[in-house]
Amino acid sequence: MKIGILMTGHAPDEIIAKNGDYDAMFKRLLGNRGFDFVRFDVVDMEFPNGPHDADAWLISGSRHGVYEDHPFIKPLENLIRDIYAAKVPLVGICFGHQIIAQALGGHVEKFKGGWSVGLTEYDLGDQTVALNAWHQDQVITLPENARVLASNDFCQNAILAYGDHVLTMQPHPEFDSEVIEGLIEHRGKGKLDPNMLTSAANRLNKPTSSAPMADMIAAALTKQASTS
Repeated sequence: MKIGILMTGHAPDEIIAKNGDYDAMFKRLLGNRGFDFVRFDVVDMEFPNGPHDADAWLISGSRHGVYEDHPFIKPLENLIRDIYAAKVPLVGICFGHQIIAQALGGHVEKFKGGWSVGLTEYDLGDQTVALNAWHQDQVITLPENARVLASNDFCQNAILAYGDHVLTMQPHPEFDSEVIEGLIEHRGKGKLDPNMLTSAANRLNKPTSSAPMADMIAAALTKQASTS
């Protein structure tokens, strides 16, 4: 099964040197499931021909805002709408979560409450999951067809589903402690509240729920692929 990774940004060079770019992180997260991956650097205007160039799609995170004026934003929104209409499985993480919401009629903005950084707990049904976060932007207004699967007091729309073939997450199950440590060092210092960064650094060694979230993502990527 071919998973198309739509790269909407790149990790800092220091993180790429040690941990790989975002596509490498997703490959580790979703390993040993028989997936083949193909990468499209949409941030650099490298797009697939259409929604059926892969069996399922995964949109990465980015340092950009979905509401910013970048050349790749509008073509990506059009592709998202085509993928959605074709009922091809689609997963979005962080920026991917936000751009899917925006493309389908929701609203994203810089959250007035500030940033979420590092290990963060979310209520997912009757369980609590802990995932690494790195964002200020949030989905504020949901598209009509979205339903909330997980939230917390800071981020009401943390995990969303659309129908039975789209799943999106604001936090980053693909980020391990080394990636968060690298972001603290290379994107956080001098820009974000040092107390927030210290608090995130103090949580680096705590366990995450990335494994069950990987199962959830894999299920979303494969569930409809056999019937679409």
